[in-house]
Amino acid sequence: MKPARLPYLPSLHQVLLLVSVIALLLPLGGLHFIKLYENALVRSTESELISQSAFIAAAYKNEIENLLRQRGRSIDGYGIPLPRKKKTKGYYHPIPETIDLAREKILPPRPDGIRTVSADSIAVQAGKRITPVLRDAQRITLSGMKVLDYQGVAVAGQQELGLSFIRLPEVKKAFWGEPESLLRKRIVSGKPPPLASTSRGADINVFVSIPIAMNDRLIGVVLVNRTPTDLWKALYAKRRDITYAVIVILGVTLVIATITSYTITQPIHALIRQARRLAEGDRHAAEPLKNPMTREIAILSESFANMAQTIEHRSEYIRQFAMHVSHEFKTPLTAIQGSVELLQEHLDTMPPEQRDRFLNNIAQDTDRLKRLVSRLLELARADVLEPDAVHIDILPVLKSFVGRYQDFGLQIKLTNHIGQEPLRLAITPEALESVFSNLLDNSLQHGASQVKIEIRDQAEQLEIRVSDNGRGVSPANAEKLFTPFFTTHREQGGTGLGLSITQSLLNAHNGGIRLEPSGSGAVFVIFLPCLEGIST
Repeated sequence: MKPARLPYLPSLHQVLLLVSVIALLLPLGGLHFIKLYENALVRSTESELISQSAFIAAAYKNEIENLLRQRGRSIDGYGIPLPRKKKTKGYYHPIPETIDLAREKILPPRPDGIRTVSADSIAVQAGKRITPVLRDAQRITLSGMKVLDYQGVAVAGQQELGLSFIRLPEVKKAFWGEPESLLRKRIVSGKPPPLASTSRGADINVFVSIPIAMNDRLIGVVLVNRTPTDLWKALYAKRRDITYAVIVILGVTLVIATITSYTITQPIHALIRQARRLAEGDRHAAEPLKNPMTREIAILSESFANMAQTIEHRSEYIRQFAMHVSHEFKTPLTAIQGSVELLQEHLDTMPPEQRDRFLNNIAQDTDRLKRLVSRLLELARADVLEPDAVHIDILPVLKSFVGRYQDFGLQIKLTNHIGQEPLRLAITPEALESVFSNLLDNSLQHGASQVKIEIRDQAEQLEIRVSDNGRGVSPANAEKLFTPFFTTHREQGGTGLGLSITQSLLNAHNGGIRLEPSGSGAVFVIFLPCLEGIST
C-alpha cells in the first residue's frame, strides 16, 4: 500500500537547527538592542567626570584659601551659606554614579551663558591660576571644564568666562550643596559617520556638577561635561575578544545541535524504518531499538514494539479463529446439505423411518449451528468487554449455584476461608455467572458428581479454587484446554468455546484462570483483584 502524501512539514532536524540558530543569535542580536539601555559606558564617563571635578574643586579651593590669606581676609566669611548642610560620616564621602539610561531624561543642549553680574575678584584671580591646568587636562580627557564662583559666573575654562550659568538645573542643584549628573542632547556638527549614527552614546553629553564648599559655605561650582565613548567604537576596540566569543558560541551551538539531532532524529528515523518493515510484512521488525539514545525514545520504542506484537498476536488469533469458525460451520452445513439433497432425490421412495432420521439430523445440526452462533457472540462480547464500575458481593452469586445444579445431580460445597465480611469484586453479576456456569457445565460433561469451591485471599488477589471428582484433563489436552473450539464432547453438542469465554471474561476484569495438575478430577484456580473491604 502506497503511503499517503503528507503536507509539507519541517523535519525535526530543521526545527532543532532553527532553535539552535535562534539561541546563537539571541546574545549577538541582544548587543544591538541592549545598547539603548546599557549603562556601562555612560556610567564610566560619569565616574571619570566626578573624579576630574573632585581634583578641580580641590585645586580651586586651595587657590581661594591662598588668595584670601594673601589679602588678609577671613576664610570663614567667604562665599554664601549652604542652604542644606550635608551630614557625612567618617573621613570619606564618595559621590556615587546616578545616571540610568533606562529612566534618564535627555535634556536639550546646554544653553549659552548670559551676562548678569560681575564675578568675584578673588574667584577671577583663582580661576586664572587654574585655567592653564584645565587646558592641559582637557587635551587628554577631552572634557569641557568650567569653574563658577559663588554667584554662578564662569571664572575658569576656555570659553564663556564672565557669563552666568546660574539658571542651569545642574548648577541650581549644586548651589543647594548636592552634586548632580544628567544627560543633554549633543549638537553634532556635520554628518556623523554611519557606524556612530546607530549609537546613542554619540549624540549625548554627560554633565556633572559638584559644589565647592569651605567651612559649610559655597565658594563655587565645578561644571564638567563629555561625550561618552561610542558603543560600537568600544565594541570595535574589543573586536578580537568578541570574535573569539562568537566563534566559541557558534562552536558550542553546533555541537549542541549535532548532539541533539543525533540523539533524537536518528532513533526516530530508525522507528520510521521499523514501521515500514512492519507494513511490508516483516514480523521480525517488532523489536525495541538497540540504541534508543534517550529514555523517552526507549519508552516509545518499547511501546511501539509491544503494540506491533499485540497487533500481530491479534491478527494471528483472528486468522486461527476464522479457520476454526469455518471448520465448525462447514461440518454441520455439509451434513445438512447432504440430507437435503438425499431428501430431494428420494423423498417419494424413501421409507418413513429413513426420512425421519434425515430430518432429525437436520434439526440436530441446526441446533448445533445455533449454539455455535450463540457461543461466538458470547466470546466476541467477552473479548471486547470493558468492565463496568460495579462492585458485587460474590457469595450470594456462588450460593445460587448450589441449588441450581443440585437438580442436575451435582453437589456443590462452598468454603469461605476469609470470613463473613462481604467479598466485593469489580465484576458484573452476569460475567461472574457466565464464568461459573461454564466451569460447572464442564464438570457435568466430564462425569463429575461433586464440586468443591474454596475462597482464599492470596497476595492482594481473591483466589477461587474449583475442583471436581470427574474424569479430569489428560496432560495432552491440558495445553489446548483454553483454545477456541477445542472439545472432547463434540458428539454431545460441545462447542469448545466455554473455557475460552471464561478466560476472556476474567482477563477483561484484570483477573485470570489456570488449570492445576491433580491426581483425580479437574482443578481450576480463578483469581481476581481484591477491593477494599476484603478481610485479610
